[in-house]
Amino acid sequence: MVTVLQIFFVVILLVLLILFVYKPKRVKGIVLRPEQFRPYLNGYVKFYLGLHEDGKKIFDDKVQKFLHDVRITGVGSAVEDMDRIFIAAAAVIPVYSFRDWEYTNLHEVLLYPGIFNQEFEQEGYYRSISGMVGSGPMQNVMIISKADLRRSFIDNYSTRNTAVHEFVHLIDKMDGTLDGIPEILLERKYVNRWLHIMNETSQQIRNEETDIDIYATTNQAEFFAVTAEYFFQRPDLLRINHPQLFEMLVRIFLR
Repeated sequence: MVTVLQIFFVVILLVLLILFVYKPKRVKGIVLRPEQFRPYLNGYVKFYLGLHEDGKKIFDDKVQKFLHDVRITGVGSAVEDMDRIFIAAAAVIPVYSFRDWEYTNLHEVLLYPGIFNQEFEQEGYYRSISGMVGSGPMQNVMIISKADLRRSFIDNYSTRNTAVHEFVHLIDKMDGTLDGIPEILLERKYVNRWLHIMNETSQQIRNEETDIDIYATTNQAEFFAVTAEYFFQRPDLLRINHPQLFEMLVRIFLR
C-alpha cells in the first residue's frame, strides 16, 4: 500500500528532476575566433599593436573570455562585430597586466546609437552622456554610445576613449566606492601621493596650464577615468606633459 510519505517523496523527486532538466540557463555572450577579431585589433587598437606576439595571444584570450561572459545588447542600434571587439578591447586594456581579471560588477553592456540623458532617453533635450556605469536598477550594466565607441578607436590622435573611461570607473568601483582611488590596484602606501598628484594636476587644469580635459576636475572619480583614457590613448604625450602623473598611472595599471 502506498503511503502519504511515499507519495510526498515521489513528488519531491519529480520537482527536483524538472528543475534539473529545465533549469534556466544564464544568457552569455558570444565566441569570436581570433581570425575574426584580429583585423580590428591590428587596424584600430594601438595598445594591441604595441604588444609582442605572445602578448597579443594573451590579449586575444582575454577578449574571447570577455565576449563569452558579458552580454552586449543593442538598444535602438545594431551590434556589429566591430562594436563587440572595441568594447572587449576597452575592457581588456586597463587590466591587461592583471592575470585572471574578471569584471564581477558587469553583466551586460547596452549599446546606444548616440548620446543620451540621465534617464537613459535617446531623444529630446539635455542629452550629453556618451557612457555610463549603471547603479540602482541598472547595477552591473554599462551603457555606451556606439558613435563615441567607434570614434574613440578610429581617431588615433585623441586622448579620449569613452569605453576605456567607463571600464576604469568599474575598476574604481570594485573596492566598494567610486572615489578615484583604485584600492584594488594601488598599494596603500602610494594613496597619499596619488591624492597629491590629483589635487595638483586638477589645479593646473583649472588654471588652463595643461592639455587634460576640464571634465577631469568634476570629482576624483572623473579625474582618474579621464587621465587613464589619456594614459592608454597617448602615453607618449602624457609622459612628456605630465611625467609624475604618467609614473603613477604606470604604477597603478602596469606594475
